[in-house]
Amino acid sequence: MSKIPSVIHWFRLDLRLHDNLALRNAINEAENRQHFLRPLYFIEEDIKNKIGGNRLRFLIQSLQDLDSNLRKINSRLFIIKGNASKKLPELLEKWHVKYLSVQVDIDPEVLQHEEVIDKVCEEKDIFVVKRVQHTVYDVHNVLKKNNGAIPLTYQKFLSLVKDNPVRDTIEITKKLSDCCKSPDFDLKEYDVPTLADLGFDESTLGETKYPGGETEAIKRLNFYMAKKQWVCKFEKPNSSPNSIEPSTTVLSPYLSHGCLSSKLFYHKLKEVENGVPHTDPPVSLLGQLMWREFYYTAGAGTENFDKMVGNKVCTQIPWEKNDIHLKAWAEGMTGYPFVDAIMRQLKQEGWIHHLARHMVACFLTRGDLWISWEEGAKVFESYLLDYDWSLNAGNWMWLSASAFFYKYFRVYSPIAFGKKTDKEGLYIKKYVPELAKYPSEYIYEPWKAPQSVQRAAGCIVGEGYPKRIVEHDKIHKENMQKMSQAYKVNKEKKSLKRPRS
Repeated sequence: MSKIPSVIHWFRLDLRLHDNLALRNAINEAENRQHFLRPLYFIEEDIKNKIGGNRLRFLIQSLQDLDSNLRKINSRLFIIKGNASKKLPELLEKWHVKYLSVQVDIDPEVLQHEEVIDKVCEEKDIFVVKRVQHTVYDVHNVLKKNNGAIPLTYQKFLSLVKDNPVRDTIEITKKLSDCCKSPDFDLKEYDVPTLADLGFDESTLGETKYPGGETEAIKRLNFYMAKKQWVCKFEKPNSSPNSIEPSTTVLSPYLSHGCLSSKLFYHKLKEVENGVPHTDPPVSLLGQLMWREFYYTAGAGTENFDKMVGNKVCTQIPWEKNDIHLKAWAEGMTGYPFVDAIMRQLKQEGWIHHLARHMVACFLTRGDLWISWEEGAKVFESYLLDYDWSLNAGNWMWLSASAFFYKYFRVYSPIAFGKKTDKEGLYIKKYVPELAKYPSEYIYEPWKAPQSVQRAAGCIVGEGYPKRIVEHDKIHKENMQKMSQAYKVNKEKKSLKRPRS
């Protein structure tokens, strides 16, 4: 084994070459000192049991694309199978590592790994560089500006970042010197694995609607930025949750995996909007990006952000446990066609419209099933291509009226909401095919169809399609009373905790 020292860049949520300052720092260090460069990514041994097939496929495609792009600059990606906090200390020793670069993260699970690695690096005198490159702003600086308190409203967050400059993005195109290629450069054991290598049967998945990787991310970004009028007129509430093809950019999976830099997206949007009338946050595309920053800031400043108990911003609500209802919701078998279509699209494709997420999240929690938002968050974590720790927790708290949004009495109707943008129920007929022959007048409420109509459509409610697991009109009123009581109890507890003068 060569005694030449190594430089490592630890890829996590920065699966790209563009705007990757931490990677460029590692490249420069390797070049200047003529050390070996080893860009790493860790894949857990049991990853196929932790995330759904669509998300796993997107990740593998993103890693394959990253490896391909690294090879264009005379480098490669080293895949390490196993737990980072266990494997990386071994590699630091084995490869005589002198320098480690990594992005700044806020996910508690990742930070646990980091804590172990930081300690090892300190003991071994390994220089560690961390760069903010997964968000537009340094969220820890935003918190400092607010005296350590998290901004509880979107408008407050915007006021905190209003005058903050956003640094320009960088590109990495210069080829690495041959002397920086490690002696194990060609070893197959470090190659990106296939789904089959990970024990996953890809034939169980549908078509790839959103290929993973930086190359696809840039292609998709450029496609939408060329539609300048569309960008400037974009208003999120006016997009359709049940259009057959997405009515938004679907750039979120690329942002969440770091295939696309949020700063690059920010600057491209600013270029398009410059000097032209355009919509503003929170409904504009830039506004959507700022929602991401808002939740990252909240997540960075809140202990137990992804849990109800021990979470200082989360209203404590006595949710009930019902595994049968949870399973019916997760598998799209609630008896409410619009809800079921959304959940089936999520499972099949790994993506659903933001307003569709509103619908099913409200239905699971305060609207109908009275099941904890934490349970829904776990399902989304498995299925969503654009799963993001802080956004997932923040949005679920918002939609369950546990934090950030408190008008709990505004409940999405599983019948009326979908009809606004799809009266014919074409979306339902695509994702709930057993109802495809139902007349449009019954597609949202098949239980109202006469038996003769149900037989003619080839699907009897209760046989070919489930009966409703709850009656929305009745149950949502009962749940509103429960919410009112939970708010009252929380308010009383807070008043008791306040110091008396």
